[in-house]
Amino acid sequence: MKTPLVIKVGGALLDSPMHLQRLFDVICKLQQKRPVLLVHGGGALVQQWLDKLGLESVKLDGLRVTPKEHIPYVTGALAGAANTQLVLMAKQAGIKAVGLSLVDADVANCQVLDEKYGNVGTATPGQAYVLSALMANHFFPIISSIGASDDGELLNVNADQAAVAIAQSVAGELLLLSDVPGVLDAEKQLISALNKDSIATLIADGVITDGMMVKVNAALETANKLDNAVIIAGWKTPEKLSMLLAGESVGTTIYPDTAIHLTSSSV
Repeated sequence: MKTPLVIKVGGALLDSPMHLQRLFDVICKLQQKRPVLLVHGGGALVQQWLDKLGLESVKLDGLRVTPKEHIPYVTGALAGAANTQLVLMAKQAGIKAVGLSLVDADVANCQVLDEKYGNVGTATPGQAYVLSALMANHFFPIISSIGASDDGELLNVNADQAAVAIAQSVAGELLLLSDVPGVLDAEKQLISALNKDSIATLIADGVITDGMMVKVNAALETANKLDNAVIIAGWKTPEKLSMLLAGESVGTTIYPDTAIHLTSSSV
């Protein structure tokens, strides 16, 4: 089986059915060349649910604090509503999709990150057998970022970190999709390439912050563990993803520490 492509999408995409359908049209074409998986979050939908319930939600270090009393609603939004919506739209694009979470078939191992975040978890690589079997039979796994600890606690896992674990599990390439075309510099221009040193500088200068900081660190971690570049690109222009099949550059490429040369020019 060819190297799988693991695509991560965030919750903002769920509020844009047009872009989502265009993305699935591109994925349908990509599947003809290689296996593809999707890992998703759904922060916007979670926020909507919590607001309607009158539950206060805060973020700390770019992560959503998830008190134990919130986790049933977060799980319902991500593993239920969001995941089902994505499976349905994939089906409309002619894709054989299967909805999963990090809990299913032990595709990732999860544990509590820190008590200060509540029921927020970290994910590490799990079992790839079921995912490999699905992809070998041309199914498209769509995985929500809901996990569970060994003692049965449901956990809200950052979707970027969940995608890292899945990419490691299946030894795949990782593509993180965002609502911006990639990592932007202080002048809001796209940075074509980054490595450990340039990332540290941009974080120290306050250029990379919050959610993008989590995304970039997850990308760098994965690049080093897979010894392969990771791409951060925009979902608003999904047609550009087809350029990956031709070996062309898309978005911002995050290089592992073993990369010998890096051109970090903005384009």
